[in-house]
Amino acid sequence: MLKDKKLIIFDLDGTLIDSAPSLAYSINLMLKELNKKPLPAELIKGFVGNGADILIKRALSGKKEYKEPKDKECFKRAKDAFFSFYSKNLTTNTTLYPNVLETLNALKDKNYTLALATNKPIEFVADILSHFKLDNFFKLALGGGSTQFKKPHPQMLLKISQDLNIKPNCCVMVGDSSNDIIASKKANMSSIALTYGYNQGINLKDLEPDVICNNFKEILDFT
Repeated sequence: MLKDKKLIIFDLDGTLIDSAPSLAYSINLMLKELNKKPLPAELIKGFVGNGADILIKRALSGKKEYKEPKDKECFKRAKDAFFSFYSKNLTTNTTLYPNVLETLNALKDKNYTLALATNKPIEFVADILSHFKLDNFFKLALGGGSTQFKKPHPQMLLKISQDLNIKPNCCVMVGDSSNDIIASKKANMSSIALTYGYNQGINLKDLEPDVICNNFKEILDFT
């Protein structure tokens, strides 16, 4: 499937790194700052994947089906607190998923161009990539704020395609959530879904990705 492709675009959270522990830690520090009760880390994990604003709104609501905050000032304080705590804990208890470095090296050796498209705020991305020694793999890395719209809108993927001068039908999106699969389809790109990440309880098979992998290194089976 990848043999005729030139560019592979990767998601970050739930795809390359297991960042839920650091996000949960920072969210609970935020809630403490607001005199609210902490939430179980496993619950917060289910809130991850749609960017920081929605993560915070879900945490304030205590459920995935969040309510828009009526108190805008309270939401601003929550967001400021979360960004402050998370900026100091970007990699706290965060780990690379198995076989990520080896697989990225192998793909680079096969002359694929690699890029990153994440809904995580772009200001956090460089330090995380550097910490895990991932920064040299990607020709281009975009995050929340790099484009007007986040995934599942295709804008981020299409910008990467355009900036690297590689046609969308020569690109593949690799991710763990519906955002990644839907964005790839809207961008006319192929998709690889990973089952181990933050799919928020959605059966990825229902989204009909081109390939489903249970382990990151299985990507190499399609090269």
